[in-house]
Amino acid sequence: MVLITGLLTGVAFLMILNISIGSSSIAIGEVLQVLLTGKGNGHNPMIIMDIRLPMALMAVVVGASLGIGGCEIQTILRNPIASPYTLGISAAASFGAAMGLILNTNLFNVSDTLAVTANAFAFSLLVAAAIYIFSRQRQIGKTAIVLFGVALNFLFNSLTMILQYIADEDKLQSLIFWNFGSLLKTTWSKFFIVFAVLLICFAILLKNAWKLTAMTLDDTKARSIGVDTAKVRRIIIFITSLLSAVAVCFVGTIGFIGLIAPHIARQLVGEDQRFFMPLSALMGAFVMSLAFVISKVIIRGVILPIGLVTSVIGIPFFIIIIFSKMRSM
Repeated sequence: MVLITGLLTGVAFLMILNISIGSSSIAIGEVLQVLLTGKGNGHNPMIIMDIRLPMALMAVVVGASLGIGGCEIQTILRNPIASPYTLGISAAASFGAAMGLILNTNLFNVSDTLAVTANAFAFSLLVAAAIYIFSRQRQIGKTAIVLFGVALNFLFNSLTMILQYIADEDKLQSLIFWNFGSLLKTTWSKFFIVFAVLLICFAILLKNAWKLTAMTLDDTKARSIGVDTAKVRRIIIFITSLLSAVAVCFVGTIGFIGLIAPHIARQLVGEDQRFFMPLSALMGAFVMSLAFVISKVIIRGVILPIGLVTSVIGIPFFIIIIFSKMRSM
């Protein structure tokens, strides 16, 4: 409880800091005044309520979505270096979104506003299903599953680069900006969509917490206590794809949050999903909010794409995990 309270406090502090820092700084006291009363100096209430608050909240819900996605992918594959990013799910979602941006492809004939989201979801689900089918083959080890995901990651990154090559200048600029990952185009409607998906998925996963904890054992033991392992894997792959696709399609590619957050949470509370999953969500929200703060303070007056910052943070962390695993072998 102390740990969760501390993390919640940290996320709230970073959220207020994110609102305070920008092209024009606003004192934290005034931020709190505007949030509590709606009143402030000049245009500051409008800047805070309509621009900075949705971005700060989006950092929280996207981080939590990717944290939960990484947590559950690692659980069903029993591999600590698995995540939506390393297994190619994020790359596939990026390719689907790129098809919408460059080729105006609309796979589900939905409105133009939702076309990019729908494309991203379709391709992330496609990759998740491919990983699931591959993992069901006999004599396929955990390492082979991760390598298969890495291969898919390269494939969809290459396909996205092909689209970048044939895109005209304006569409190429928007695609490159999208791929860097950014919260600057966040609106209240986009935030509420990600928030609603996160709440629904979290409720479903929490209801199945004991089954997911049992999945950390081998399949034979899990089935012996009544867990339908194939059904649970299908549900988790669907939910992880949904969380990743909805988060990625609105803010672009955000790497390594789904890897870092669950790994830290596991070291703190172990594999019990009643604690592991909520803590992964909170840790994801904390790391994403921290990365957003860093993206604003590295270069004065410039907001760096948050996807670049998470990658810079995540790559050394990824190497540390690999070396720690090598020592334990």
